[in-house]
Amino acid sequence: MYTLKQIEKTLLNKGYLVYNQPNKLNVVGIRTKSNTSSTTFDDYIAYFFYDENGRMIGKVAPATTDPSVYYLRDNPMVSTGTAILKSGQYKDAYVIGTHAGKYTALVQRGGPVTVIRDNDRNDLLNFFANTQTGMFGINIHRASSNKNNVNVIGPDSAGCQVFRNEADFNEMMRLAQVSKAKYGNKFTYTLLDEMDDIKVRRNVGLLLAGVGLVGVGIYFYLKTRKK
Repeated sequence: MYTLKQIEKTLLNKGYLVYNQPNKLNVVGIRTKSNTSSTTFDDYIAYFFYDENGRMIGKVAPATTDPSVYYLRDNPMVSTGTAILKSGQYKDAYVIGTHAGKYTALVQRGGPVTVIRDNDRNDLLNFFANTQTGMFGINIHRASSNKNNVNVIGPDSAGCQVFRNEADFNEMMRLAQVSKAKYGNKFTYTLLDEMDDIKVRRNVGLLLAGVGLVGVGIYFYLKTRKK
């Protein structure tokens, strides 16, 4: 479990915006290293603002930042693959609106986000698939029922960022309404991924391996030409 101060430090280290104006809401997802498959609420969503005295007010709550196996493997909503939100900061991409015509949530109507289209149709999350940027309805909402004692995502996420417990979600929305009244109906969502550094090292390793193979090919080509 992360603390709000740890999350604040990580955001600043990455050069992301942190809103420190009194009552302006920050919303941050944390995708944990345990996400090789997506069946349980094993991530977090933090929500916080600073009061008039600079104190942080908010919470780090259990959530999922990934689509569930229900959509990933069995019921993809589009033929190009199930959406996995790519880590990053999406400035002013969210507004207070209605999720799926049911209840008030933070909905993606303010701007585009980037998703990874996992089309493998298996239990594993593929973070190296093709990406798309656009308006996909990647909302921030709650599970269909309070899941304090039920940790299976089921049909609750097709790529949205989903709170496990209704009370945590309701408290975030209360703070969002306070922020809206003072700063307008715009909210930034930032998704941090514990695996980002590992993914970067993997991609660099593959690139270097490719460069090495090209170099070997050139060496043997030149050697042959000399004969």
